[in-house]
Amino acid sequence: MRFDGNSQRTSRKAAEVFPFLEAYIARKEQQALEIEQVVERYEMKRMKEERAYQAMSSLRRMFTGKKPDHHLAVEYIHYVKKPMEQVNKLRSEIARARQIMNESKPGEDITIPDDFEELLN
Repeated sequence: MRFDGNSQRTSRKAAEVFPFLEAYIARKEQQALEIEQVVERYEMKRMKEERAYQAMSSLRRMFTGKKPDHHLAVEYIHYVKKPMEQVNKLRSEIARARQIMNESKPGEDITIPDDFEELLN
């Protein structure tokens, strides 16, 4: 970022940026997939806990207790909502990188945003 607060963009040959963008997209897709798997594992665990609780006899349920709803809400925010926001952010970064790739040909100069430029160096 420049001193005036505007984002500075740099021109580079598309042919030198394409391999980086392909690797960048693959890495971000892998990160998104891993986060989604963590969320899925948490949801499966929650469903299993709920089924086990419902399967207990009423007497046993009385002694076992159940997590309060506000605890479940906090867990949901921590294990599902925040990670899925991160996945959405990763997907928007992937879309931006794909847009740069789709709008340019290998021989021409392309203008890339600063955040990509920092990663290239």
